[in-house]
Amino acid sequence: MFQNPSSPVMVRWLLPATAGIAAWMLGQWIPLASPLLIGLVLGVIVVNSPAGRLRIFAGHQTVTKTLLRLGVVLLGLRLSLGDIMALGPRVLVIIAVAVAVTFIATSLIGDRLGLDRGLVTMIAVGFSICGAAAIAAVEGGIKRKNEDVAVAIAMVTLFGTAMIVLLPLASGMLGLSSTQLGVWAGASIHEVAQVVAAATTAGAAAVAIAMTVKLGRVSLLAVAYVAARRRHGGQPVDGARPPVIPWFVVGFMVSAAVATLRILPEPVVHVADFATTILLASAMFGLGLGMHLRSLFPVPFRVLGLSAASTGIAASVSLILAMTLF
Repeated sequence: MFQNPSSPVMVRWLLPATAGIAAWMLGQWIPLASPLLIGLVLGVIVVNSPAGRLRIFAGHQTVTKTLLRLGVVLLGLRLSLGDIMALGPRVLVIIAVAVAVTFIATSLIGDRLGLDRGLVTMIAVGFSICGAAAIAAVEGGIKRKNEDVAVAIAMVTLFGTAMIVLLPLASGMLGLSSTQLGVWAGASIHEVAQVVAAATTAGAAAVAIAMTVKLGRVSLLAVAYVAARRRHGGQPVDGARPPVIPWFVVGFMVSAAVATLRILPEPVVHVADFATTILLASAMFGLGLGMHLRSLFPVPFRVLGLSAASTGIAASVSLILAMTLF
């Protein structure tokens, strides 16, 4: 994790791994906050404290990227394309339309507002696909400011948390069935933990539907990465031109295929799921080490406006489709 030659190689990996495990443990006590968010917050706290000046917290970029990419590869094991296809063509239409409309509309609005293109792209990907994990997956392939990564994740957290409360209330007012609420939550809410929290109010069946729909959105991560790169014209990042489809996105798709074939024993799947969380939380800690609060706040009203608009688009499009098709 650290390029400082005086730092032992093992420390470069043990430090973020320890932070990732700590984030996971804290996540057991704070169920509505994902370990990814907690990992990011831990990194931000460290780098903005006196401890942030210590050598061991410097030069973290290389290991952070490696941890992130390995986590994205294993993330594919959570997907079973067979389960997603089993929901039928109506749900597939909802997923595709909701993701496409949210990504495109958010990008257009953000550009019209004059916001930094990298920030707009990360908000568009995070709000349309899977929150912090999607933002972390694409940020290395586009030109963006370090502080904008934290801003995008903060917006995902803020507005996704609001939807935990608003969607069940709106569902009751509209008289939606548990199936409709499950589809709506899975197709519109940003983070997996937020989807579960919102759908729980309608029972276990709604949670199962919501999770499957949400994973359907996650399955489009590779498409979102390509779209993000095209939005930036495939320009070099940090002096290098990333491949059209990088190895970790290919690995993600291979893992999804393995999950679909169900060839791994269940205990292995559980271990991989845990490893995915630890790897991504560890990577988010590394990203947090690059975020200095003085460059983050105050959050511009245009960013809040874009995030509110993106949330409203995702929610309204998926609601209309859920009510029309179910």
